[in-house]
Amino acid sequence: MAAKYSIPRGTFDILPENSYKWEYLKTTFKKVCETFCFKEITTPIFEKAELFERSSGESSDIVQKEMYKFTDKKGRVFALRPEGTAPVVRSFVENNLDKSSPVNKLFYYGPMFRYDRPQKGRYRQFYQFGAENFGSKTPYSDAEMIAMAYSFIKKLGLKNIRLEINSLGTKSSMENYDQALKEYFTPHFDDLCPDCQKRLEKNPKRLLDCKVKSCKQIAKDAPNLLEYLSDEDAKHFEEVQKFLKLMNVPFVINPKIVRGLDYYTNTVFEFLNDNLGAQNAIIAGGRYNNLVSEVGGNNIPAIGFAGGFSRLLLSLEIENLFMGEQSKPDIYFAAIGQEVKESATKIIQELRINGFKVEFDFEKGSLKSQLKSANKLKTRFVAIYGEDEIQKKSLVIKDFFDSSQEEILVKDVINYFSKKIS
Repeated sequence: MAAKYSIPRGTFDILPENSYKWEYLKTTFKKVCETFCFKEITTPIFEKAELFERSSGESSDIVQKEMYKFTDKKGRVFALRPEGTAPVVRSFVENNLDKSSPVNKLFYYGPMFRYDRPQKGRYRQFYQFGAENFGSKTPYSDAEMIAMAYSFIKKLGLKNIRLEINSLGTKSSMENYDQALKEYFTPHFDDLCPDCQKRLEKNPKRLLDCKVKSCKQIAKDAPNLLEYLSDEDAKHFEEVQKFLKLMNVPFVINPKIVRGLDYYTNTVFEFLNDNLGAQNAIIAGGRYNNLVSEVGGNNIPAIGFAGGFSRLLLSLEIENLFMGEQSKPDIYFAAIGQEVKESATKIIQELRINGFKVEFDFEKGSLKSQLKSANKLKTRFVAIYGEDEIQKKSLVIKDFFDSSQEEILVKDVINYFSKKIS
C-alpha cells in the first residue's frame, strides 16, 4: 500500500540506520569546540524576518529568493532561519553577553531552511554547525577560528580538503574595490546572467562568486581585491597568515573569495572538497566587525564559520572513513516462559536504571530464536533466564565473544556487568 503522504521536496528523513552518523558528527564537533573553550548556544528555528533582511543584505540570494517567510496571527512577519550567525548575534545582543565577558566564544548546530533548487549536498531543510567569536579583533582570533575548523576536519580524518583564504578589507577598502569592479564589469553587462546584472549595482563583489559559466569566464580577469586593501587591512591579513603557519594550518590565497552574505569584512575563508562537484564548500566563514552594531548592539568585532553536515557525510563516504557506530545492546535478555518473562521484567528494569542497554523481545518464545536475535544484533552478552534459574535465583550469562558461559546470582548481576562492560 502506497503512503498517503510524502516528504516535502528538498527535505529528508534521518532514518535509524543513519542517525548514528549524524550523532557522531555532532559529538565530534562539540568535542573539538570545547578543546578551544567554545560554549554551546541554541536559538529558535524562526526569527523576525527583518533580522535576516538586515544582516544578510538586500542583494544576497537569501533575502532575494531563498527565505521561508510567514505571517503569524498578529500580522508579524517571521522567517525560518536560513543561516545561524544572525540568530546568534541577536541572542548575544539581547542577552547582553558582552557584559559577562569581554570575549564570548560560542558554537551551535541545528536545522536551517532555504528555498533553493535541491541537488546533491543541498537541501531546503539542511543541518548546519557553526561557531562565533565575539569581542576580539586580533588576527590571532581569525587564525584560531580557522584552526578550529581545520582541527574538526582533521579529527574526522578527511584528507582531500584545501583551505582558501582572502581579505575583503574594511569599508574604505571595499568601496574602492567595488568601484573598480563596476568599471570592469559594466562593459560586459549584456553578457552577465540576470542575477549578476542585479548584483552589479548593489554588491559587485558577488559577481566573483557566481557559478554561471559565462560569468565565471568574464570574472577571470577582474581586478585583484588584495591590491585594493589599505595598509592596515593588508597588515591584518599578513598577521593572520603568520599565525596560521605557526598553527601548522596549510592554506592558499584566493583573491576571488567574497562569501555570499553582505556582512563580511576582512578575513574570509573556505574549506573545499573538489570531490563534491560544484557545491564543494564544506566549511566557510569570515570576520564581520559591523554586524553586532547593525542589529542593535555595541560596536563589537566578531568572526565565525558554518558548515553543513550533509556535505561532510558525503565527504566521509567518498573517502571511506569512519562515521561512528550503530548503537547495539550491551545485554540481550532471553527468558523462556510467560511466568519467567514477568519475573525477568524486574531484573531488566534494574539493569536499564543502572545504565545498561538491554534488549528483550517479550513475544519470542524459544531460546533458539532469542539467541538468533542476539547474534543478529551483535550483542556480546546474553542473560538466559528460565524455570531452573528462577528457583536458584540465578542467571546464565553467555559471552558471544569468547563462547564462554557462567552462572551468577541475580543479586550480583549489576556488579557483574559493571566489571564486564566499561
